[in-house]
Amino acid sequence: MIKSDRWIKDNGERILRPFVPDQIKEIAAYAAGGDAGTYRCISFGTSSFGYDIRLATDGFRVFSPIEATEIDPKNFDSNSLTAPVLYTDSNGASYYRIPPHGYALGVSVERFQIPDNVLAVCLGKSTYARCGLIVNTTPLEPGWRGRLVLELANSANLPLRVYVDEGIAQVLFFESDEPCEVSYADRTGKYQDQTGVTMAKV
Repeated sequence: MIKSDRWIKDNGERILRPFVPDQIKEIAAYAAGGDAGTYRCISFGTSSFGYDIRLATDGFRVFSPIEATEIDPKNFDSNSLTAPVLYTDSNGASYYRIPPHGYALGVSVERFQIPDNVLAVCLGKSTYARCGLIVNTTPLEPGWRGRLVLELANSANLPLRVYVDEGIAQVLFFESDEPCEVSYADRTGKYQDQTGVTMAKV
């Protein structure tokens, strides 16, 4: 059964950190020489039936054909990824740009520890979906721990901004009436305890 905001608030601290029990829609602006008030952000924190995670500043990479000729999941070449420029807007909000029809890897601010009787699914937020961003992640399996790597595709014909420390995707939690027999941790999953962007492994 999908879990509500009540369940998320009751269990949030043991499943993910940092945990924000409310939905945040405004954050402090930064200006040289003092306080500049607040500005509207892409929301993050607890929602009605999910939790909106944030994109972290560290580890963001964009696929580029400059140094590599193909992407092979069995022999991943890190030269196929480049570190883009981190920009700042007039409010002090930081963002990366994904080029038109580009593909990038990012990582969540939040670190997860999924219980053995819970499966989580991550979906894109509507604000970004309306701009052409496709968020592709795999399920957060029972027993998995780590920061979530986010696969981000810009399907638009223009560069797309993705803001760091603001909402990027929503995680939905599903609880079973019993724990799984073999968890991700039990089978020593290859992406266990990842702390940043982790490349494809076999």
